[in-house]
Amino acid sequence: MWRNIARSAAASCLRRSRRFSTAIPGPCIVHKRGADILHDPWFNKDTGFPLTERDRLGLRGLLPPRVISFEHQYARFMESYRSLEKNTLGQPDSVVSLAKWRILNRLHDRNETLYYRVLIDNIKDFAPIIYTPTVGLVCQNYSGLFRRPRGMYFSAKDKGEMMSMIYNWPAHQVDMIVITDGSRILGLGDLGVQGIGIPIGKLDMYVAAAGINPQRILPIMLDVGTNNQRLLEDRLYLGLRQPRLEGEEYLSVVDELMEAIFTRWPKAIVQFEDFQMKWAFETLQRYRKKFCMFNDDIQGTAGVALAGLLGTVRAQGRPLTDFVNQKIVVVGAGSAGIGVLNMAAQAVSRVAGNTGASPNHQFYLLDKDGLITKERKNIDPAAAPFAKGPGEIEGLREGASLLEVVKKVKPHVLLGLSGVGGVFNEEVGIPLVCFYIFLKHIKKSEIDFIYLDLHAIVLVVDERCDLVCLYLI
Repeated sequence: MWRNIARSAAASCLRRSRRFSTAIPGPCIVHKRGADILHDPWFNKDTGFPLTERDRLGLRGLLPPRVISFEHQYARFMESYRSLEKNTLGQPDSVVSLAKWRILNRLHDRNETLYYRVLIDNIKDFAPIIYTPTVGLVCQNYSGLFRRPRGMYFSAKDKGEMMSMIYNWPAHQVDMIVITDGSRILGLGDLGVQGIGIPIGKLDMYVAAAGINPQRILPIMLDVGTNNQRLLEDRLYLGLRQPRLEGEEYLSVVDELMEAIFTRWPKAIVQFEDFQMKWAFETLQRYRKKFCMFNDDIQGTAGVALAGLLGTVRAQGRPLTDFVNQKIVVVGAGSAGIGVLNMAAQAVSRVAGNTGASPNHQFYLLDKDGLITKERKNIDPAAAPFAKGPGEIEGLREGASLLEVVKKVKPHVLLGLSGVGGVFNEEVGIPLVCFYIFLKHIKKSEIDFIYLDLHAIVLVVDERCDLVCLYLI
């Protein structure tokens, strides 16, 4: 049922607005000729150039004589994609996913107009290929998969040159930039320069799902080294072969890059993506009041989660003021988990009308070592505001398991934001790995509210269920 809702809603949105996302107003002036056009994915139409354009642009003789329409090209690509699906049946999921990514990537390299049309029309099928979960596999193997550069690469070796380098990007106007340093790619850890797959995939999603002009996006990889020994020993690795920069040396490189970006494009939005937690919070505080930027792991995830949390209150027929009484358990003390808690705490403060510090008594934070309390040694400063004191957790100890916390606290909301496997099981509630299966088999009469988004699914079942579950994709 929910799949049909999502499909019809997406199709309706595409019909209303998406068709204009890649439109170029007025005639397109092309300053290239001949083979240069065919090698430029922005202007290349493959066999779609009519004879008049072939004459004007010096393309006669460089293409087969038959002119094939855009619609025919579209149908031919989709036929090739479906054939790939049939030919890879029974093969390992990783092999199939990479094969699908390759065929889409080849189209992206050759004909961007056709690529984005295919992506927009088939976003439900292709989103898992160009972004999670396949993008993680792509990043792990990126050095071997690399064929053609996409985006920009800045490294620690470029210090002092970034202001001139930024003008090497051919687009005169850039609206959206996604940047990563590769230090914490998804739940895979430090992947160094191979993390460029994340900004590329995320921006493609913005084009297809949010209508951003694809000619005004820029994925950036900031390579400051890697602490991944496997990559340092890999003869195919494309990044700097040195340990990661730390401290002021690291920050000075990021400072220079940010100054370069906003000198050329002062109105651009810069999104920080998949930075390890210590630098995620540090850079957010360092730049948020000076530049138009945000951290997706801290603020983006938190914004979607808060929308879901407030939506669940309304879905249960309660006033928003009841949100202050919701007991929330968060599993995962990384940038996403703490970001969600910070935003939830701000929301509680506003709803309650408090002007001082946000009340955190109803928030419970767990990491791989269990419940975080003030007895924890070397507690991270970002997690400290949510650490429970001895008087707040009667019956629960430092490091208590998720099952113990759920049984004792009886939370209204459980959020899974951890990259550690095996935390959730059937005793806790709905295991995240079985969430889609659960949705498929639940009876329609038992569903009060389903919130669908590209980032999250929030499910609220009827009053007989004591637990509201939110699963961030």
